[in-house]
Amino acid sequence: MSAQAFIATRKGLFELAKREGAWHLSAPHFAGDPVSIVLHDARDGATYAALNLGHFGAKLHRRDAGSGQWTEVAVPVYPPKPEGSDDKTDWALQQIWSLEAGGPDQPGVLWAGTLPGGLFRSNDRGESWQLVESLWHEPERKEWFGGGYDTPGIHSICVDPRDSNSVLIGVSCGGAWITNDGGATWALRTKGMAARYMPPELAEKGAVQDPHRIVRCAGAPDVLWCQHHNGIWVSRDNGGAWEEVEAPASSFGFAVAAHPADGGTAWFVPAVADQQRVPVGAALAVNRTRDGGGTFETQRKGLPQKDCYDLVYRHGLAVAGDGNTLLMGSTTGGLWLSEDAGAQWRTVTAHLPPVYAVRFATN
Repeated sequence: MSAQAFIATRKGLFELAKREGAWHLSAPHFAGDPVSIVLHDARDGATYAALNLGHFGAKLHRRDAGSGQWTEVAVPVYPPKPEGSDDKTDWALQQIWSLEAGGPDQPGVLWAGTLPGGLFRSNDRGESWQLVESLWHEPERKEWFGGGYDTPGIHSICVDPRDSNSVLIGVSCGGAWITNDGGATWALRTKGMAARYMPPELAEKGAVQDPHRIVRCAGAPDVLWCQHHNGIWVSRDNGGAWEEVEAPASSFGFAVAAHPADGGTAWFVPAVADQQRVPVGAALAVNRTRDGGGTFETQRKGLPQKDCYDLVYRHGLAVAGDGNTLLMGSTTGGLWLSEDAGAQWRTVTAHLPPVYAVRFATN
């Protein structure tokens, strides 16, 4: 079981570690700075923290295994927009929204998803980055639009553990895309999804889908779970087709966590759609399915059930490699931990800055 986790917040990066049977929360790294995403790379033990410093721009720091020091490394840089381009998107990095390690046979390879929608690859542990131009120049990218932010962004990067050259990404709002050749070519993977915020004739159009978050089951890699703006979908053929399933209380939400070994098990955090974006009935809950979405159980023990307005955003829920330890952080600073697959939760603290992302260290 992982005994270490990271919490990226609006006011710094916290670490949660288990020592002598108890969990302890650290003082923040980068105190006062917004940390948009964090990655722990199991291949070499390095940890990456992406900062979003507003006026001073996006920054990326790496802490090597066994070191207490953070080193600033390069951030993705967009090429200049060609003169006369009709692209309405500014070709400039706004934020690093997702970070993932490449496959075990690709040491040093990292992927970064950004606002305004560019995917970048590093081959040298973040020392340099290259825009994946094949995706950036897809004609349908110009149909993407912002969901939550003013510009589109890549929030989900799912590397296939069977083939490091196969990567599926999620874009708000731009659908799900897959490459099977390391990023040379891309194809939409949204069959079955429905964007009901669009006119009916456009609801099934791939490039306008808003998958809030997509995660892959590592032990059953063909299984992908998607918390979409309009509900919950599951794919059992690596995104070839998606099936909608319905959860109790609400199928709206942002976060999803996939069991690392059991493709039938996933967790979701229901919320009121979509202007309110608060827990249903002001009571925080987690929906878990253990049969591939056929049924759900709503887990509430240990979670606030009165006057609760905590929203769990798309990177705010994570499951450890044991499949039993879960961590959940909210946009109003709540942090909850479960060590029995969500049957019982306990409050780590209710007083953090707004939580952007939680992540377990992978051992």
